[in-house]
Amino acid sequence: MKTLIFGAGNLLLSDEGFGVHFIQYMQKHYRFPEDVELYDGGTLGIMVTHMLEDADHVYLVDVIDTTGEAGDICRYEKDEFMLGKLPIKMSPHQIGIQEVLTLSDFRDRCPEKVSLFGVIPQSYDAGVELSPLLAAKLPGLAELIVGELRTSGHAVVGFV
Repeated sequence: MKTLIFGAGNLLLSDEGFGVHFIQYMQKHYRFPEDVELYDGGTLGIMVTHMLEDADHVYLVDVIDTTGEAGDICRYEKDEFMLGKLPIKMSPHQIGIQEVLTLSDFRDRCPEKVSLFGVIPQSYDAGVELSPLLAAKLPGLAELIVGELRTSGHAVVGFV
């Protein structure tokens, strides 16, 4: 079973790059087995459909536009986005994940399990650093996803 951890975002717009910063954090702090792939999807949108289609389980990490406070992390599962329960555009930088998954579904290649961890950004200002609020969210989200990976049998090793 192949698992993909996919971070999306634009590194030039502070918190908009959260998903990419998350992938970098994971690469720096953990070692993953061959059946778990980390991928910096940047702002490629539909150009990375093949990455999603090659996985059985996908964890998506991105910023989202929803009600709540900056720094809140919301979790959504595949059924929620496939049934249209989420806004069409969760992030301003790309084609929506709903469109990408719908395209994969039409091709009968949609991953079996998809989990989106979306964080509400504090800032879209120009800059390559996350706001301190969102930077502080990286370790907790990493621990959550690594815990799920370990529970499902993946041998993830943390670095000190």
